[in-house]
Amino acid sequence: MDNIGSLNVFMVAAETRSFARASEALGISSSAVGKAMARLEKRLGVRLFHRSTRSIAITAEGTMFLERCRRIFSEIEAAEQELSQTLATPRGRLRVSLPLAGMLFMPVITKFMRSFPEVSIDLDFTDRLVDVIEEGFDAVVRTGDISDSRLMMRTLGTFSHRIVGSKDYFARFGMPEEPRDLSAHICLHHKYPSSGKLERWPLRYDASKGKLELPVSSMASTLEPLVSMAEQGLGLACLPLFTIQDQITAGKLVPVLSDHIEDAGEFRILWPSSRHLSPKIQAFVTFMRENLFRS
Repeated sequence: MDNIGSLNVFMVAAETRSFARASEALGISSSAVGKAMARLEKRLGVRLFHRSTRSIAITAEGTMFLERCRRIFSEIEAAEQELSQTLATPRGRLRVSLPLAGMLFMPVITKFMRSFPEVSIDLDFTDRLVDVIEEGFDAVVRTGDISDSRLMMRTLGTFSHRIVGSKDYFARFGMPEEPRDLSAHICLHHKYPSSGKLERWPLRYDASKGKLELPVSSMASTLEPLVSMAEQGLGLACLPLFTIQDQITAGKLVPVLSDHIEDAGEFRILWPSSRHLSPKIQAFVTFMRENLFRS
């Protein structure tokens, strides 16, 4: 920054042809201008000005250096203008990490892309806990609690689960009236791809009667196959409501035991902490909060 300051002093002195007028324009003393030019000439190893008691004259080397300095400051000004425009309008590459269930966010993300065509989306789908800063993500969407002082966080919305099956399935096997009835049903489970463990069905039941064991008829590491299998009447699945709301509304899936579901999950969006949140991240955060769980 000291070098940039010296170049600015040089440009003003060269254009005014006077250390005194340069000092007035810059708001510093004439001697400070002279000392700054002496240091610059020493560093460069050339004489930039011919000096006399009454005036200064720029040397041939100084003239060549002045043209280069003008180009440098012109580039700086252009960079500042470009940055200003970037801060005003969301644009550029936006790298986002989403859970595998986030594939079901695609209608909302597609709507975001249409609303902000100058933002280029780079989506990464994984259930592992990514390092937002080290891996270069602009934003990460996850469920559960994440504690990292380097990150900012907002809640996108809450969701609950529903146990669902098709009308055809219930016509063949009947509807369970309490959680323990599930032991006689075909249960389709979600398997966490990172650990291989089955996701627990968040059921409320009387534990004094013993542990509730659910049959493991089929499993999948993503939610989409479970939705499809349930629609086809192949069993019951416990799924986040937002992933099957359309199927329930259309009558393709029927919820059961809703009064026995005890959870309410949250989707959170996290991004690197910064005093100046870029417009592309601000736009994405705001858009997802306003549209993801809109009914």
